[in-house]
Amino acid sequence: MSDLEDTMMLGVEGIKKTILHGGTGDIPKFITGAKVTFHFRTLLCDDERTVIDDSKVVGKPMEMVVGNMFKMEVWETLLASMRIGEVSEFWCDTIHTGLYPIVAKSMRRIAEGKDPVEWQIHTCGMANMFAYHTLGYDDLNELMKEPKPLYFVLELLQVQQPSEYNRETWALNDEERLKAVPVLHGQGNKLYKLGRYDEATQKYKEAIVCVKNVQTKEKAWEAPWLKLEKMANTLTLNYCQCLLRMEEYYEVIEHTSDIINHHPGAKKAFYLRGKAHMEVWNEAEARQDYSRVLDLDPGMKKAVQKDLTVLNMRMEEKNQEDRNTYKGMF
Repeated sequence: MSDLEDTMMLGVEGIKKTILHGGTGDIPKFITGAKVTFHFRTLLCDDERTVIDDSKVVGKPMEMVVGNMFKMEVWETLLASMRIGEVSEFWCDTIHTGLYPIVAKSMRRIAEGKDPVEWQIHTCGMANMFAYHTLGYDDLNELMKEPKPLYFVLELLQVQQPSEYNRETWALNDEERLKAVPVLHGQGNKLYKLGRYDEATQKYKEAIVCVKNVQTKEKAWEAPWLKLEKMANTLTLNYCQCLLRMEEYYEVIEHTSDIINHHPGAKKAFYLRGKAHMEVWNEAEARQDYSRVLDLDPGMKKAVQKDLTVLNMRMEEKNQEDRNTYKGMF
């Protein structure tokens, strides 16, 4: 195909390709697990060729992993026809553009700093769309309501085969995610013992995300879901132990309370919440949590008594300080 030649892509209905700038070398291998880095610009097929989105404006290229349930499957097809450094424009009919508004919403929220996920789009937004009946952007709502043909201008920057890069957890499939969990858990434990609590929290969080991504595909409260829930809770409580060391007491109370609300027999959650309450002078709440720990596991009496001794000493010191303060006022 020569530059600037408008041609139907062989064997693919509803797509036209125009090469704007030729690439170099052979077309890379787009095997499952390959990581593709590219820039994109999306335009309406109107007289003004209105630009809807542009990754260069965001300042960071897109990344996707081949075969990883990327929401815009047609982009895999388009990119697989390109060479490194090539810039091509693709006209895509509505059969290929129906999910674009959902992808665009995710990308825009990331660019605005509203989304915790990084600049990789790899989860399905259909549920959110149906829940809220709006994508939050007028132009995307219009496209969602009435899909239209679109132009995609793509620039292929890099294709890395699975053995050529360290795959981040978002790029793993479910089986790989579950295999990664015990590794990340072990790394977090090791970092905790070394006193590197901030680094340990990152490992625990990454492991929790892996578990939760798999768990969303299971039916709530059935055996496979409960098994994953137990894994996630264990990791969350380890995460909370790090937060205690980092003096993030209110975040500990938040996470442990969430576990307790769903699993009222979680003794470790009560214990860690009790310690957090103690640190922020919530005496009644701390005593109540420690009492619940002993109800659930009398074998923890020694550990609880040790903490209660510290709590009693702190409260006595605080009460004495209060008495001295009030004494000086009168």
